[in-house]
Amino acid sequence: MNMRLPNPIMLLLCVGVTFAAAGIGTIATIPNIPTWYSTLEKPLLNPPNWVFGPVWTLLYLLISISLYLVITSKKSVKKQSKRNLYVLFGAQLTLNTLWSITFFGLHLIEAAVGVILMLLACIIVMIIKFWPYSPLAAKLLIPYVLWVSFATYLTIGIALVN
Repeated sequence: MNMRLPNPIMLLLCVGVTFAAAGIGTIATIPNIPTWYSTLEKPLLNPPNWVFGPVWTLLYLLISISLYLVITSKKSVKKQSKRNLYVLFGAQLTLNTLWSITFFGLHLIEAAVGVILMLLACIIVMIIKFWPYSPLAAKLLIPYVLWVSFATYLTIGIALVN
């Protein structure tokens, strides 16, 4: 049976899935900030630690809304095409979480560079692929790709100076 959930429930599911991934990343991140991370040399432009939490909270909310807009888009498209978008969304969310685990949890800075480069590419593809379904969904991902670009600079910078 094909049941469509009411839109508010779907929005809550999108937020829940996205913030669940954020929670996993946070578990790897938080304990390592005052210990391991505080001992690392940082590149120029490294913001204070308190900036990351609010920025990521806003970004995860925008990512959630973007997914919601794609899911609820009334554009007539093949079901397989939308499934591919969900796989792409899942891939970027997995890579996002994997970066936190790799960088903070495992302290594998060089591997984290590879993960964040894949994440960046995935977000760019996601913006392009989301556009036909919802230009707003694609636009909501622009702050995300900009922040991850900055995080890529920071990750590479930390890898180079440590």
